[in-house]
Amino acid sequence: MSIVVDRQVASELEQDLDQALPSQQRLAAWIDAALAKFPAHANSELTVRFVDSDESQMLNRDYRGKDSPTNVLSFPFEVPEGLELPLLGDLVICHPVVVGEAIDQHKALDDHYAHMVVHGTLHLLGLDHIEDDEAEHMESLERDILASLGIADPYIAAPCATPKHDSDSEDERADA
Repeated sequence: MSIVVDRQVASELEQDLDQALPSQQRLAAWIDAALAKFPAHANSELTVRFVDSDESQMLNRDYRGKDSPTNVLSFPFEVPEGLELPLLGDLVICHPVVVGEAIDQHKALDDHYAHMVVHGTLHLLGLDHIEDDEAEHMESLERDILASLGIADPYIAAPCATPKHDSDSEDERADA
C-alpha cells in the first residue's frame, strides 16, 4: 500500500499538543489497515487535521447543522468528471473531544484515536451509520480493522482504567 497522509495541526493546538497527537506513521498505519479492506483505494491520499473545539464546532455547525464540537468530521473529495485523482478527502479530528471521550469511556487515547481515524476513513469511502443495517456493517468493519491492529472492540465498554497515549459523539457510534 502507498497511502499519502497530510497531517495538519491547527495553530491553536500546535504549541502545546503536537507531541501528544498521533504521529504521521501511526495515522498511516491506521489508514492502511482500513484501506486494506478496499484495495481499489490502496494508493490514496487524504488529509488528517487536528483542531480545537472552536474549529470543530464551527465546521460541525456549518456543514452538519449541529452547533457543538464533535470527535471526527469527514469531507469526501468529489473528483471532477474526467479526472482521475487518488484523493479520498479530509478528516477533521477534535483533540479535546477525543481526549474527553477516551477518559469517559476508559479507553487508551491512542486506541480511541485509531478508532476515530478508521471510522472517518470509512466515511470517506462512502460508508455511513444512519440506518441500522448500515451501522451494523460499518461497526463490523471497524471491529475487524481495529482487531487487525490489536485494538479491542470500541463498542464494548472497557473496564475502568486510566487512559494512556502511545505515541456529540456516539462512539457508542462515532459522529462524522
